[in-house]
Amino acid sequence: MSKAIEASSTVPQAAAPDAASARPEIKKKPISWSNILLGAAIQTFEVSTLGQPFEVVKTHMAANRGDSIATTLKKTYARGGISGFYQGLIPWAWIEASTKGGVLLFTSSEIDYRARVAGFSSSWAGLFGGVGGGIAQAYTTMGFCTFMKTVEVTRHKSADANLSTWRIAYDVFQREGIRGLNRGVSAVALRQMTNWGSRFGISRVTESVFRGQDKTRKLSTMERLASSAIGGALACWNQPLEVIRVEMQSQTKAADRPEKLNLLSTARYIYQKNGFLGFYRGVTPRVGLSVYLTVCMVFGGDSIKAYFNQKQAAKSNPNA
Repeated sequence: MSKAIEASSTVPQAAAPDAASARPEIKKKPISWSNILLGAAIQTFEVSTLGQPFEVVKTHMAANRGDSIATTLKKTYARGGISGFYQGLIPWAWIEASTKGGVLLFTSSEIDYRARVAGFSSSWAGLFGGVGGGIAQAYTTMGFCTFMKTVEVTRHKSADANLSTWRIAYDVFQREGIRGLNRGVSAVALRQMTNWGSRFGISRVTESVFRGQDKTRKLSTMERLASSAIGGALACWNQPLEVIRVEMQSQTKAADRPEKLNLLSTARYIYQKNGFLGFYRGVTPRVGLSVYLTVCMVFGGDSIKAYFNQKQAAKSNPNA
């Protein structure tokens, strides 16, 4: 009798390790400083090529909601030729591009790991990571960078049109302090949290669709590119927040425009002036911007990493 009891008591002890080993181990993704530097370099390249023209067109249309894409292109070119499409590039877009990727990667990776440890699926963990990373971006570097970029695009009709960017930034800081340079940051934070939350979440769902029944299959470059592009394009559903952000930061003056704008008063003003469709002005160039950024980060990043990996392998095995 005692032997039977002793034998039965050993069964749970033997089964426990098997149950523990059956549970997949959740590993935290290490932060690679080389990847952060690579991301900063690629994003700086992206914004210095087609990224800033997309940004300028998108911002102009959001601030001047009666202008079509054709009209926007003509007005932008009339302001300064080809250089008109690069207003706000130096230094503000460069500062933003070289910093926001690292902030996003660090914050989203940490939140993603904590969410998966807490038992959330990869899709939910990606969404939470994107939301947290987007908020961190807004309140560290993107707030004042987007403000100054918008000033550059919209100030041609204001009294500050002949002042340098640095002078405008100094004057704003003298009048309103850090708060003035971060005008509209609440809209930026909402845009970034919904943008990256949607992008990460939708991209993960799309990846799952591509994998089908084999959840461990490694995706091809084209599949990863398509997943990111779909996530980026569909994440533009939050364009109303972008239009509100631009209006809050715009230097364009109007007699009926409230002096002190917040999220609600800005939304009310846009609706009164342009109706519901006014909230989606500039969405087409924004989708183009998102797809171009995805191409640069996925194709560009993978190609450069593969090149350096091959160089490193060749150095390690010179006789191979």
